[in-house]
This record gives sequence, C-alpha cells and structure tokens, in this order.
Amino acid sequence: MNVLSEPPSSAETAWRILPQGDRCLIVSFGDRIDASIGRTCLAAAVRLREARLPGVTDVVPSFVAVAVHYRPDARGNPSYAQLAERIGQLLEAGISVDASGGREVDIPVCYGGEHGPDLDDVARAAGLTPEDVIALHSQPRSMVFMLGFAPGHAYLGVHDEKLNIPRRPSPRTAVPMGAVAVANRQTVIYPNRLPGGWNIIGATPLTMFDPAREPAALLQPGDSVRFVPIGPDEFDRIREAGR
Repeated sequence: MNVLSEPPSSAETAWRILPQGDRCLIVSFGDRIDASIGRTCLAAAVRLREARLPGVTDVVPSFVAVAVHYRPDARGNPSYAQLAERIGQLLEAGISVDASGGREVDIPVCYGGEHGPDLDDVARAAGLTPEDVIALHSQPRSMVFMLGFAPGHAYLGVHDEKLNIPRRPSPRTAVPMGAVAVANRQTVIYPNRLPGGWNIIGATPLTMFDPAREPAALLQPGDSVRFVPIGPDEFDRIREAGR
C-alpha cells in the first residue's frame, strides 16, 4: 500500500509511505536536503510520537523522511497496511511546522592548524581563502537535521553553495572526537573517535555525547547552531574545564 496525497497543513508538501523491511515503514517528504523539508520531517516525527500508535517502537526523522519502527504481531499490533493507513490519516489532519523550533546553541570551534588539517584544501577547492571558509561556515546559523552514524553524531546545514565540497577521496580510519568536518554543503561533528571521510576544518572542545547527561546528545534535531571561532588557547581551556 502506497499513500500519496497532499496534506491540508502548513507543510504544503506531498508524502509517500513505503515499507522498509517487515518492521519499519518510511514516510518520505522529498528528495533533496532542504531546511523546509527537514522541518517538515521533524514536525511529522513529533506528531507521530504524540499519537502513541499501537505497536510503534520508535520514530526517527532524517533529512527527507521519517522512519517508523513497529512490531507487528497477533496481539492487536498493526500490520503495515493498517499502520500506513493510520499515519496517512494523521498527516491529512495536518501537522504544525514551526520554522523557529528547537534551541539556539553556540558551538565553539578552533579552525585550521592541528584541529582543522583540511581547512586549506577546502579553501583551495572552493576558490576561497581559509578566512573566507571560516566566515561562510560560522556567520549564518545551521540547522541540525538529524543524528546518525553514531550516538550524538549531528548532521547540520545547509551551507553556502561555495561549501559544496565532496568528501575526501580516501577516508580516515580514525577522526578525533570533536572534529568539525564539511562536505556537500553540510557539517558533521564527530562525538567520539570514529572513521570518516569528511573534510576536517576545525574541532570543538565540547563533549557532544555523554551517556551520563540528560539528554546524552548535546545537539538535537531542529536545533539552530552558531559556530563560534576560538583560538587554540581557548580550545584547551574549555576542554580542560569540561573534564
């Protein structure tokens, strides 16, 4: 069963509901990374969580879609067709998309040098100076679209077209915790030591994921982030204070 309709809501977008295995369905809202589509996904996820649909175990927003995980069984939990129909009804009733939703969070970043080994390469690829790259990256606010790949691993954007830089041809086997990296007009912040192929332009001294903290992830989908340039001494001071 596919559902394709125009919801009479502030979202003003079509959606598709498609199966993803036997315990998940996908509600797709588009095919491009765009702030308005991202906010629609976040609003839809909130609506679906609030509905507390029987059998649903998790609701996960992404750039262009919302994954709804569920447990079909013989004890009254829904089949795919039943759940898709109910979700379609909820979306047709309307979702409220708040362009100003989420918190405003400042993330200090030490750009270049040992903390940003790819800054010069990014600048050359973009036809800019390193200072221009820092300005483009830090001056406007960036939206947190989703968390993925690892706990607390935030994906942010969408940056100026000049920062439409591809990933590195060869990924690193280990990227340091706190690395701030760009590719394809997006930013990721590595919450711990991980492999990765994004271009590292700086690092934050903040702890992005702490299981003892509530919430454990410093950034949440829908947050608005401002990257604040700092120097190496300030980086060391903040990191030491956080230990």
